[in-house]
Amino acid sequence: MNCHLATSFMPKLENVVEQMDDQNHRDFRLWLTSMPSPDFPVSVLQNSVKMTLEPPQGIRSNMLWTFSAFDDKELNENKKPDIYKKLLFSFSFFHAVV
Repeated sequence: MNCHLATSFMPKLENVVEQMDDQNHRDFRLWLTSMPSPDFPVSVLQNSVKMTLEPPQGIRSNMLWTFSAFDDKELNENKKPDIYKKLLFSFSFFHAVV
């Protein structure tokens, strides 16, 4: 996780990945996360399936993205739906700002 923060480990990671072969379990997966970094081994990148997640730009779009995960039933199925909605809004706003 956060490979861009462990630049001294990148050469060892490259060696570990290069030594993997068909002897490993067929369901084995190695998940790595990183921000773009010039120190990340090119050979590891070339032999990987890459995924990207770009967060929404701006507070409004970030909050809309958060609220899209909830439906009305989920928001109202609480003992105190008004307090829950206010807390959810506050946490969403805090997360969008930070």
